[in-house]
Amino acid sequence: MSVLFDVADGVATVTLHRPEVRNAFGAGMGSALDDAYHKCDADDSIRAVVLTGTPPAFCSGADMSTGGDTFGTPDPTTFRAAAVSVPAWQVRKPVIAAVNGHAIGLGFTLALQCDIRIFAADAKYGVVQVRRGVMGDAYSHWTLPRIVGLANAADILLTGRTFDGYEARQLGVCSRVLPNDEVLPAALELARDIAANTAPLSVAYSKALLWESAQLDAAAIEARETEYHHYLMGAPDAREGVLAFLEQRAPRWQGRVSTDWRADPSTR
Repeated sequence: MSVLFDVADGVATVTLHRPEVRNAFGAGMGSALDDAYHKCDADDSIRAVVLTGTPPAFCSGADMSTGGDTFGTPDPTTFRAAAVSVPAWQVRKPVIAAVNGHAIGLGFTLALQCDIRIFAADAKYGVVQVRRGVMGDAYSHWTLPRIVGLANAADILLTGRTFDGYEARQLGVCSRVLPNDEVLPAALELARDIAANTAPLSVAYSKALLWESAQLDAAAIEARETEYHHYLMGAPDAREGVLAFLEQRAPRWQGRVSTDWRADPSTR
């Protein structure tokens, strides 16, 4: 199996699993990752997702076992640079990239699709494709500029150079840098906190609006926030969140993404 899937304490751990090739992207990994993300989105018992890799790497990028034919002319009817049909930002639960080792090329650009990234300090990172005769993929020309700004995105995408976790943090790629063996535990701790203490629909709508924000102006953002508040306020979880806080107890959320999500909340 090229992708492992496990659920515990409301958290799904999705693990890229081809350790013999440093989790190089191949052997059906794309379709397996799609399946995992579909499960995470549909299952209300899953409140947060952690994407990681089996040591010693997160993902070393494209599988280059075919040598010079690695990037041979693709089938125009099937090839997509997206790598996955369900990018992490479409999952209506927070997706945390626990980048516990090298993330090169596609490995790096897959992590960019996640909501939160925690990087290993000593690992190697980069979008190296321009040094292999191709270019960055998996929406990297959209995700990276909005994460790090145009100047830093150009530095990463146009040079194809590699850098360590500390520079990744300096560039704004990740929120935390930790020793390699602390990355996954930290990501799981954060995911469990999200699973226990945040309202499912509140997180789902906030995540959706964050990813839409680059295409919206301030007025449109305010209109969406107002629309979503009309749906969320007065619902059971808005009352439960306040009572749980005042009574100093764990919240008992009722909202379900699978049944209560509305693309247009005004249709409630």
